[in-house]
Amino acid sequence: MKKTLDDWLNALNQEHINLGLVHVQTVFQNLKLKPIQTITVAGTNGKGSTVAWLTALLKTQGIKVGAFTSPHIFKFNERVAINGEPVSDALLVDAFQRVEQARGATELSYFEWAFLVACCVFEANGVAVQVMEVGLGGRLDAVNVLDADAVIITGIDKDHCQWLGDDLESIGFEKAGVLRAGQVAVFGALNCTSSRGAQQRSQY
Repeated sequence: MKKTLDDWLNALNQEHINLGLVHVQTVFQNLKLKPIQTITVAGTNGKGSTVAWLTALLKTQGIKVGAFTSPHIFKFNERVAINGEPVSDALLVDAFQRVEQARGATELSYFEWAFLVACCVFEANGVAVQVMEVGLGGRLDAVNVLDADAVIITGIDKDHCQWLGDDLESIGFEKAGVLRAGQVAVFGALNCTSSRGAQQRSQY
C-alpha cells in the first residue's frame, strides 16, 4: 500500500536536529537534481515575510517560483509552495519516495527531509526560481548545500545561542556561511556588532 503524507511525516524524528552538511549533501548529490536559480534567505527575524515578498514579486514578473519555509502553522504543505500556493499531498508523497530511494542508509533529520522534498518538488514542477529559507543559522543548515545565486540576510540578533554562539559576532559568522563569492548579497540591518565586541575593539 502506498504511504500517505501523514504516514511519511509520522515516521520522521521531529526532535532531532542535525547541524552539519555531510548527510544532507550525500543524499542531495544522489538525487542528481537539475540546478535551479536560487535565492537563500537567512537571518534572525523577518525571513518568512521576506520570502513572501520575493515570491509575490517574482510571480508578478511571470516567473514560476517555489518557496521553502519553516515552520508550518496548520499543515506540512505550507512549507513547500509554488507561486504562493502550498503544494498537494500527492506531489509531496512523490518527493518523499524519491528522497527515500536516494538516501539509502543515510539518516536525515526532519528539516533535512523537508528541504530535500522541497528541492524535488521544485525540480519536478519546472520552477524557475526557488526561494529557500534557512532553518537554523546558515553555515551548517541543510539549505546551505545549495550554492545560492543571491542571498538575503535579514538581520542578526541572539537566537539559538546553544547552537550558534552567545554573541552577535559568532551568530553572524554562522549566518554569513550562506554567502558565496561573486554572488549578490543583501544585508537588511544597520548593525551586527554586540556591545561586548565593540568594547573589545575599543581597547586597540
